[in-house]
Amino acid sequence: MKFDFSNFVSNGFSASFVSSKLCLMVFWLAASFSLELFVARPAVAQQAKAAANEKTSPTVAQSKAGAPEAAKKPLGIVAQKPATGPSVKIDGGYMVPYTSVIPGTEIRFQMVPIPGGTFTMGSPEDEEGRNDDEGPQFQVTVEPFWAGKYEVTWDEYQSYMEMDATFKKLAKQKTRAMLESFSVDAVTAPSELYDPDFTYYAGEEYDQPAATMSQFAAKQYTKWLSLLSGDFYRLPYEAEWEYACRAGTKTAFNFGDDVDSLDDHGWYVDNSDDMRQKAGEKKPNAFGLFDMHGNVAEWVLDAYDEKGYSHLKAGKMYTVEQTYKKPTKVYSRVLRGGSWELDGVQCRSAARLVSSEDWKNEDPNQPKSPWWFTDSPGTSSGFRLVRPLKAPKTLVARNEFWKPDVETIAFNAAARIESNGRGAMGKVDKKLAEEMKALRAEED
Repeated sequence: MKFDFSNFVSNGFSASFVSSKLCLMVFWLAASFSLELFVARPAVAQQAKAAANEKTSPTVAQSKAGAPEAAKKPLGIVAQKPATGPSVKIDGGYMVPYTSVIPGTEIRFQMVPIPGGTFTMGSPEDEEGRNDDEGPQFQVTVEPFWAGKYEVTWDEYQSYMEMDATFKKLAKQKTRAMLESFSVDAVTAPSELYDPDFTYYAGEEYDQPAATMSQFAAKQYTKWLSLLSGDFYRLPYEAEWEYACRAGTKTAFNFGDDVDSLDDHGWYVDNSDDMRQKAGEKKPNAFGLFDMHGNVAEWVLDAYDEKGYSHLKAGKMYTVEQTYKKPTKVYSRVLRGGSWELDGVQCRSAARLVSSEDWKNEDPNQPKSPWWFTDSPGTSSGFRLVRPLKAPKTLVARNEFWKPDVETIAFNAAARIESNGRGAMGKVDKKLAEEMKALRAEED
């Protein structure tokens, strides 16, 4: 299989960029790269996680509205207000929590409804631990959405990691072709791990949050899940993330201003034992979201500007989309919530973590992986799913939230796949779920 690099030009990547890079392919193809080691998920992980969720997770079908009603409404929407549990009133019904299964697996994840509203984004100048990039403050109106109850766990993310082997097996069987460009239904699967110690040294249990992935990899995960399920998932806008974290509060944390109380609400450097911890062990916020402070830092869609929100006017009202700072280069981008290896003040609701090329210093490969980080604090990067109530109607519009937004990212991913098969790209649709099950049955 050969990549047609003319596709990059036809998909909006400059011809001069591609031409300047093609000469490097000779070196990449001839170079001797370190073998990357595959780390399989624990054999019992899917069954254990599924069993735990069966006991603790509500589903749409279990709501008071009943299964027949759930079948008439989109996932997570019922006609009648449930007698118990959270719900959000919308036109024609109520948003409710739901549990969904990743198609082709037994792995479940939970989503929580977040009501629409207005809030003040950023931090006041007198907040303890504040950085200049957290201002000026301004008002944002947020539409309703669902957010992941927990950060995406290893059990969930390793299902996506397995696509590297799955795409290659299906291509070999000639049942599903490997693709050659970033089309609207194409997903890249991350390469097998160069050195698992970089990725798993701080925890690899199935119920711990997944980490060390790039924003590009996190976006590709949301695309993979969306195309498999038919529902639209993405990373949150930065404004959505802060709104969900604050859950109606105006204090430094969603539980108040006292950093000494963080022990009850999040994992950070003083209580984490230098490890990522099991998702959902601390107290949730008022919206029912766990680990919004600490554990892993969470990717958002936005680019970072050292001038903070200087492109917005203090005190003015904006929509979420108006606040969005679209990335135009690989670095830097924003993560939120702090992490298990950061100080408490770095886990505040308004605190911002900035991605850096230094997060790949230990990666010996050329080009460096577009999917993985090797250096702290990149090794604490994770993410949380968002599903907006009002999803884009077309696949092309949805792909704007998933595709590589800088040509360097697209080219490096394709170069690694082409040069020695590190990573894979394949078509994802609902039929893939059955093919995944069939391959797993063959292995059993």
